[in-house]
Amino acid sequence: MPRAEPTSLPAAAAALAAGQTSAVALAEAALARIHDPAGEGSRAFVAVQAEAALATARAMDALRAVGRAPSPWAGIPITVKDLFDQEGVPTRAGAAVLADAPPATSTAPVVARLQRAGFVVLGRTNMVEFAFSGLGVNPHHGTPRSPYDRATGRLPGGSSSGAAVAVADGMGLAGLGSDTGGSCRVPAALCGIVGYKPTAKRVPLEGVLPLSPSLDSIGPIANTVGCCSILHELMAGAEAAVPPVARSVAGLRFGIPEGSFLFDGVEPAVAAAFERAVARLAAAGAFIERFSFPELAEIPKANAKGGFAAAESYAWHRALIATSRDGYDPRVLSRILRGAEQDAADYQELLAARARIVAAASLRIAPYDAVLCPTAALTPPPIAAVADDAEYGRINLLLLRNTAAFNFLDSCSISLPCHAPGEAPVGLMLTGAHDGDAALFAVSAAVEAALAGR
Repeated sequence: MPRAEPTSLPAAAAALAAGQTSAVALAEAALARIHDPAGEGSRAFVAVQAEAALATARAMDALRAVGRAPSPWAGIPITVKDLFDQEGVPTRAGAAVLADAPPATSTAPVVARLQRAGFVVLGRTNMVEFAFSGLGVNPHHGTPRSPYDRATGRLPGGSSSGAAVAVADGMGLAGLGSDTGGSCRVPAALCGIVGYKPTAKRVPLEGVLPLSPSLDSIGPIANTVGCCSILHELMAGAEAAVPPVARSVAGLRFGIPEGSFLFDGVEPAVAAAFERAVARLAAAGAFIERFSFPELAEIPKANAKGGFAAAESYAWHRALIATSRDGYDPRVLSRILRGAEQDAADYQELLAARARIVAAASLRIAPYDAVLCPTAALTPPPIAAVADDAEYGRINLLLLRNTAAFNFLDSCSISLPCHAPGEAPVGLMLTGAHDGDAALFAVSAAVEAALAGR
């Protein structure tokens, strides 16, 4: 259905402050899209919390009317991935084996922080079972379709599939997701929006069902860099948050890891969009350097036995698999079971390899304001293409390969759309230094403005 309400958090906040809209109106518009039988709501959400959302919206309108709104963002509708605890609500992580999970006894701090700021939670979004794939496929709840080429039905990216589709379709202005190997950035790229992976330690993981504690991070998915920055700062514990002030692109230094696997097998449409974006940045005065990044080649070697995700997910799932193995998505189960192939010595070697690679990589990228590469090697593939197990594995690897490298390095990283209107969506990934989140947001805002011609 047509969308007339604001699409960014600052625009929505301004409209609310000016009395041009209300929290109830924003929530009702989002809920109408969720419930539209011609839309993706039934696949993008596993639970819609309409009654609670409207009650919260009415409360925010009442507080705003007497000058007591808890923040400028009070009354803005958002979504929560089915991975985060909400008090009184089961956390099922998109899995059938958790269908009878008891309600959570408390709310995850990241969700509670956004609720304290007055955001209105519309419901819980669909995801890959246990967050263990970059495709977005869920055999239990259905697979939401990327907004591109809905007639064909294309992959939305994962694991935060429902969060990205909800934002792209106006079913909320932002979504709370997780990113262990690309689960915010890949769906953002395939849905033509923005997704952020922070330096992991900046956002608490309490109350979030784990995939791999060594790699897990919590990030936002939204329509703009500024929206992601606001949500990130609030989730990281800031009392207030404002959009970053964009730096000028002129004089920024960007590095492109030439000859690395980040560019292997990249689809021509992705390569063309990426190079066009790089050319626009260079024309705007950025310094572009193609550099050698040999540490990247060490990451697949370190992960040869399944890496942290396999080892740590198997530790969490082992008892559940023993009682409920047949209820798992077989493709997710097979990835978890790789963890059984690792022993304590393997894991210790992995920890040592990561420390060594991270130290060397940090020095390698230090001269640059950001490292640039495509977020994913492919534009959204047809959902039907991954019915075959071999293609499922091949496409999953190509979608997650680039993003996962920077989870291993625990860098902060963001995906911005860089395709032209009418083209298949392509993500441009900017990666900054560990703990360089604020600087990366300022650089990304400048890039966003340059690519939009502003």
